[in-house]
Amino acid sequence: MKKLIIEDDEKCVGCALCMYACARRFGEAGVDSSGILAVSKSGFERGATVIVCRACEEPICAEVCSTDALKARDQGGVKYDEDNCIGCENCIYACPVGAVFKRSDGKISVCVHCGYCVDYCPHGVLSYKDIEPGEKDENDPGVET
Repeated sequence: MKKLIIEDDEKCVGCALCMYACARRFGEAGVDSSGILAVSKSGFERGATVIVCRACEEPICAEVCSTDALKARDQGGVKYDEDNCIGCENCIYACPVGAVFKRSDGKISVCVHCGYCVDYCPHGVLSYKDIEPGEKDENDPGVET
């Protein structure tokens, strides 16, 4: 399975090009439908960080979804069916890394590990790699993959 990996969080400058690329993948202008978020770590000298789905093997966000808008992918992460989303926000509150985002239309956005954003990151923060089942991402903050 291929998975979006945060290679080096320290290189992130918060340019948001990954966010714009993700939203553009869906034909959107701006970042409202982006499944990735670049945020400041509290000031210029501390840099920025990227918040993105870590592809849990048993995603709790999918478990709490009562409409099957989120379904577990084989070997981690989720598939998202926007038509089934009712905007209940259960998945937002359940995500252990805060990687499910609310859009302005009330629905959600979440990374589905397509890798589209990687080519737009000019700083080498992101990569898209094959991950073996059970293999841990060394940059993952403790969430099982």
